[in-house]
Amino acid sequence: QVQLVESGGGSVQAGGSLRLSCAASGIIARGNRMAWFRQAPGKERDGVALILGFTDITDYVDSVKGRFTISRDNAKNIMYLQMNSLKPEDTAVYYCAAGSHGGDWRDNRDYIYWGQGTQVTVSS
Repeated sequence: QVQLVESGGGSVQAGGSLRLSCAASGIIARGNRMAWFRQAPGKERDGVALILGFTDITDYVDSVKGRFTISRDNAKNIMYLQMNSLKPEDTAVYYCAAGSHGGDWRDNRDYIYWGQGTQVTVSS
């Protein structure tokens, strides 16, 4: 049984930093394409950052490039999202995802497994 558990969300002021964690069980993080998504109230769940299996190649949406860093600790089977220079528009529930069908990584329909989400609130 695959389980993804996010943690690390919270409330920060603009310009601050947070690190999100996604602990995976029932799936080997290292061998899987995994991603972070976020969903603001009334909006779609959109891809934020991707890390490929084995190669650890990463990709980001333009709005977070240079501010967010996705990484993975293979020994602990945990994926991270380091978020720096946070802006109010980054406020959302953040989800980790795995079990990709291999399509567009930004499409939430491409993933089978999801965590429960962690709230990130950035105040101005």
